[in-house]
Amino acid sequence: MKLNSQKTRELAPEMDPLRMGMGWTLEDLEKPQIIVESTFGDSHPGSAHLMPFVEQAVKAINYEGAKAARYFTTDICDGMAQGHDGINYSLVSRDMIANMIEIHVNATTFDGGVFICSCDKGVPAHLMGIGRVNIPSIIVTGGVMNAGPDLLTLEQIGMYSALEQRGEITKEKLTYYKHNACPSCGACSFMGTAATMQVMAEALGLMLPGSALMPATCEDLNKVAYEAGVKVVELAKKGLKASDIVTRKSFENAIMVHAAISGSSNTLLHIPAIAHEFGIDIDSETFDEMHKNAHYLLDIRPTGKWPAEYFYYAGGVPRIMEEIKEMLHLDVMTVTGKTLGENLEDLKNNGFYEKCDEYLKERGIEREDIIRKFDNPIGKDGTIAILKGNLAPEGAVVKHSAVPKKMHKAILRARPFDSEEEALNAVIKKMINPGDAVFIRYEGPKGSGMPEMFYTTEAISSDEELSSSIALITDGRFSGASRGPAIGHVSPEAAEGGPIALVEENDLIEIDIKKRKLNIVGIGGERKDEDEVRRVLEDRKKLWKSKGEKYDKGVLRFYAKHAVSPMKGGYMD
Repeated sequence: MKLNSQKTRELAPEMDPLRMGMGWTLEDLEKPQIIVESTFGDSHPGSAHLMPFVEQAVKAINYEGAKAARYFTTDICDGMAQGHDGINYSLVSRDMIANMIEIHVNATTFDGGVFICSCDKGVPAHLMGIGRVNIPSIIVTGGVMNAGPDLLTLEQIGMYSALEQRGEITKEKLTYYKHNACPSCGACSFMGTAATMQVMAEALGLMLPGSALMPATCEDLNKVAYEAGVKVVELAKKGLKASDIVTRKSFENAIMVHAAISGSSNTLLHIPAIAHEFGIDIDSETFDEMHKNAHYLLDIRPTGKWPAEYFYYAGGVPRIMEEIKEMLHLDVMTVTGKTLGENLEDLKNNGFYEKCDEYLKERGIEREDIIRKFDNPIGKDGTIAILKGNLAPEGAVVKHSAVPKKMHKAILRARPFDSEEEALNAVIKKMINPGDAVFIRYEGPKGSGMPEMFYTTEAISSDEELSSSIALITDGRFSGASRGPAIGHVSPEAAEGGPIALVEENDLIEIDIKKRKLNIVGIGGERKDEDEVRRVLEDRKKLWKSKGEKYDKGVLRFYAKHAVSPMKGGYMD
């Protein structure tokens, strides 16, 4: 089999001298060419520590008789982007990183790749890029940061900030929490989007078994990076491409794992977008159907008790898969060259679980404290639901495992706001009352880039009265750390004139999670029948005027013009 890189050398006579100008030898030119792409950079704790893993992968690749080339696509941090317009760049950065991976791989041509990343957009971006370039590929993730004092984790800062603004804790106390929430590098230590997507990468079969969400300070991560370098050379020589591993069955496995871990709602943006790059149709309805009757087993923050590093101590993705084994396709191929079922058997025999048990013993906890048995779940109906109705004809996403049971069925009064800043101000200043439905609109992909509504959700969830008596409804999205009664991704979005743009003060809003309903059922505080509501919405639509383009140049303008619906993945088409 003639490698792609060697074919390219024949077509591009400048290739050899240019590589020799970097110090490559004549022998190097004849070897399989392996790209080592990473998000390394001084952008946030999830990427600042990745360079040693890059070097381990490079060392292994070169030792195995191939030649490694380092490329970089540094990502941004959603946490640092919060509270200002920087968060509007978050989702589009995913697509831009995927674009750069496509450019890096195809402009020069490589025979395989190790892709090293950790966080919210970096991991899905690399998965999208892998699907697009379709070369032999392995993901290595940078693990998860340690928890701080008293198991303090970053997602609690939004809650403490809201408490400080309301005068319920001192500024000094908030400062202490801020200065101790991130004691090491790694992804944030809760089952937010970064942690969830690390788990998804392993569940798809593109990571070495048991390597997702290792503590970032764990020496074993260096070994994983080295082993990935060894393995990718083997895959390249065999010509085992990413599409030979990632199939529809792989995505179904990942969605079942997502249900079991109560994964981030942002996964409903990322998994469809990744599947799209692999030529596979996965949409929000797939999640809804597969989550029904799925067992939710993981007691990890933000909806559970423990920080994310404890997930690995309890056995990580393999242990979750063992518990839901009957729900999985065990015959799917993985980057080990073996099937998922074979990998799980190997882990039982190579001491993986015994090693994890030692970590648990050191901390005085049991495995079942973290990962429940299948027959003793935290919940039995998954964690995600897709709601539809005259308010969201294309759908909306709710992580119902984080919603108080009393709010699973409710009629609320609409309180619409055209930006998060306005809504947050109303919550903080006690202008929102029990029984309200707080709307934040014009925050979808075409409205402002689809930022997170993190601070508003934290302000609500930290208010004992509001957290169990109101809902937040938006065409934007939520942080993977969000808790409480939050319904997002409402589609069509307000910027496209969707029904969410037509909601007025004191309209009555029906939420019924069990029946998957999200409807306007009353006008001006009075119940109306379906036809009356439809006529009112038609009249309002005639008077509705577009706000026009929010951005007149740059990447956000480009994204607004090309982004598909959030219910399809919010990717650029």
